[in-house]
Amino acid sequence: MIDKISSYKIFFKLIESYGPFGFSGIDSNDPLMAEAERMMKKNDQFIYFGDLILFKILYTSNRSLDMMGVEAGQLTAFNFFQSIHPSEVKRHILGRTALLKIAHDLFTQKKGYKILSTNFRVKNAKGEYTNLLFQYYIYFSHLPYESVFAFKVHTNVDWLVKQNYGYHYYVGDDLSNLRYPDNELLQKGNLFSKREFEIIQLVEQGNNSDQIADKLFLSRHTVDTHRRNILYKAQKLNISAVIHDLKEMGLL
Repeated sequence: MIDKISSYKIFFKLIESYGPFGFSGIDSNDPLMAEAERMMKKNDQFIYFGDLILFKILYTSNRSLDMMGVEAGQLTAFNFFQSIHPSEVKRHILGRTALLKIAHDLFTQKKGYKILSTNFRVKNAKGEYTNLLFQYYIYFSHLPYESVFAFKVHTNVDWLVKQNYGYHYYVGDDLSNLRYPDNELLQKGNLFSKREFEIIQLVEQGNNSDQIADKLFLSRHTVDTHRRNILYKAQKLNISAVIHDLKEMGLL
């Protein structure tokens, strides 16, 4: 496997160079941008810069065509709604709501930044679904006008992780989590085993322990043990609180 470049220093150089100008006038042949494009090709990534208050993508790197089948200058938020796997549309909408809440809070505070990352199955240029990690660096700026800007990197993680349950999720201000993904990063937010997540989903659907036991071919005792483990891992008093938090994060 080709070695990946883990540091995102070059992306922050782009933010420093072009952010004060609202990411306008970026030349794909600029040496800095050309270096970033070479890195993204190696890492199987593409990026965009956007304005979350205007809800507008300001610049997209070239590889959006390879990874999503959309020319860089034509990429919009609607393309993501079209490309997300049908089973993850609800979670994507919840994630979008969380993103806009962060933008609103930063704009109100007139300062600060947040990192938000999670993964989705997204249709690529070949019409196949790939597992993409979405990583946002969201920040307030006075230049070139007061707004909340977003740097977003999309990374193909099919080769690294195969999850049929749960999702990576991180929101916070630890910049060490804004890097090329590894197993440690992708496990953040994914507290539960496959069986535990199945049980959480069935509880959310209105099933009691006896019904869950019948559906999963388990004993009532085993289901109750899993439910206790879920509460212990989540540090919650009841499973309704677990479900509420997962929905707030867009994981359920």
